[in-house]
Amino acid sequence: MTTAAKSMSDRAFILAAGFGKRLRPYTNDIPKPMVEVGNGAMIDQALDKLGAIGIRSCVINTHYKAEILQRHLQTRRRPEVILSHEPDLLDTGGGIKAAISHFDAPFLVLSGDSVWEDAPGQNTLETLAAYWDPARMDILILLQAIETMTLTHALGDYDLDEDGHAHRSINKTGRYMWTSIRINAPEIFGNAPDGPFSYLDLLDTAQAKGRLYGLVHHGEWHHISTPADLDAVNAALKTRSGQS
Repeated sequence: MTTAAKSMSDRAFILAAGFGKRLRPYTNDIPKPMVEVGNGAMIDQALDKLGAIGIRSCVINTHYKAEILQRHLQTRRRPEVILSHEPDLLDTGGGIKAAISHFDAPFLVLSGDSVWEDAPGQNTLETLAAYWDPARMDILILLQAIETMTLTHALGDYDLDEDGHAHRSINKTGRYMWTSIRINAPEIFGNAPDGPFSYLDLLDTAQAKGRLYGLVHHGEWHHISTPADLDAVNAALKTRSGQS
């Protein structure tokens, strides 16, 4: 990892097991993380960005179209890919806990459909890592201001107070949407159940303890959920690159 993140693991986790049902027909034959946005598959872009900040290996959970994703990733060397296959889906929390033996320090977690652009002069993941403070935080989430999301549908997942604590908006009227990018301490999984459970449970627990913090992302982040989202983002990226 970079100098700013010496207290963190040089191994990350990517959630890639889901069915991607809302993105059909694009996900009829491939898992959602392999869908192309801009210049390549979403999961390749995420892995490239992890490798660029010094992540040496990445655990990726699989379920839907697992063999296809495995073949796609088998030639990657930086970062090294470690697959964690789920015969039965374990949800967003259980999938990470099933692989927690790979982590002995705070680590980055991304969704396999994370698509973001760094703000000028800034590396998003390095900035998040530099803000991480294990003395104060159990989880640090990267948030996107709702008003900046002009291409895809936005949900007001969270608000932030003046100290940086994140507070979940139950009715989705918060100022920020969670990007699914986060840093968490491995210890938060200690009392979590075996089997399927939602990562949201861990977020709520950290919030109740005053140990859930948020950092606002000042670049662009795209919520790729539906074909309309995908088409809008690809069209915008194509226009920006000057392609006809």
